[in-house]
Amino acid sequence: MQNLLYLLLSQLSDIENKGGLFDFNATLPLMALQFLALTVVLNIIFYKPVSHILDERDEYIRNSLTTASASLLKANQLTTKYENELAESRKKAQLIIKHAQQEAQVIVSERIQEAQKEAERLLADAYNQLKIQKEKALKSLEDQVDILSDQIRTKLLDI
Repeated sequence: MQNLLYLLLSQLSDIENKGGLFDFNATLPLMALQFLALTVVLNIIFYKPVSHILDERDEYIRNSLTTASASLLKANQLTTKYENELAESRKKAQLIIKHAQQEAQVIVSERIQEAQKEAERLLADAYNQLKIQKEKALKSLEDQVDILSDQIRTKLLDI
């Protein structure tokens, strides 16, 4: 054991003596193996899960964009459909209003004609009644004139 310890110390002193910037000894392959082992470990522990999570996120974003595009397309189609239906409903409403106005105009004109006929009839009735009253008044006056003339004649004949 002492020999082994001595051998190690002697090799360490030799290393210390050589010690340059680019010593190519057994540490270089060891460092390369450490680097490769660290790369494999990092790849297994870190890079694969992170890349897997990033891939899932990309897939989720693509699915969300596809769903959003489909929803937007459907919304645009529904908007167009409802705008067309609204325009058609407005046209129908305008036609209904136009027909209702025409019917109201016809009804108003008929009632005006009826009112004019009623007014003409009332006017004719009033004229006829006035004519009858005039004739009665004239007849009454004639009768009174006859009576008065008879009275005047009798008074004149009595004198």
